[in-house]
Amino acid sequence: MNRAGNLGGTRTLRTDARLIAATNRDLKSMVEEQKFRSDLYYRLNVFPIRVPALRERKDDIPLLVRHFVKEFSRRNQRVIDTIPSETMQALIRYHWPGNIRELQNVIERAVLISKSPILNVSLAELKPEPNSVPSPSPVSPRSAPQENLQDMVEWTERNQILRALEETNGVVSGPNGAAARLGVKRSTLQHKMRRLGIRLSRTALEDAGPPLQ
Repeated sequence: MNRAGNLGGTRTLRTDARLIAATNRDLKSMVEEQKFRSDLYYRLNVFPIRVPALRERKDDIPLLVRHFVKEFSRRNQRVIDTIPSETMQALIRYHWPGNIRELQNVIERAVLISKSPILNVSLAELKPEPNSVPSPSPVSPRSAPQENLQDMVEWTERNQILRALEETNGVVSGPNGAAARLGVKRSTLQHKMRRLGIRLSRTALEDAGPPLQ
């Protein structure tokens, strides 16, 4: 319980409140540069919580993308049920100087301009940060192909599907299934699994690679 008084008043007021302040500036550096009052800084700096920038939370991007696609599709009465793997990878690689607000705007614009159930993001706008390297997928049953673009796309798509299936213990459908995590219909995911040679057995997830022609 804190006590305070009005300026010029004679009565003490009791308050039971907590002050939460947020900023995107480096206040400690500003104090050192005498651009921010040190007494105010130390009053505010009781329990600091640093929220990393979106570019530091790459694993959150697919979840946010699927959430925004679902939300803006509902608002605008659109049906978007597929997010191409190359689009998702471009969104993950981008450095997002505008953080989540920029991602939200990009997805809303993409939903509005998409003329089919496939999300259409202008990849030309998503230039990777200089010297950035895509984070390797934790599920990597094969070495990444080095030359053929189609092989690279299939390798990336297979890894994304395998990761989702591992995280859901092989569950494909339902609100917590792999299809929902990937932002596609169950039938679409099953078709991709057949095309990429991914099989589900009763005991294990099998990656047989693409079916033989």
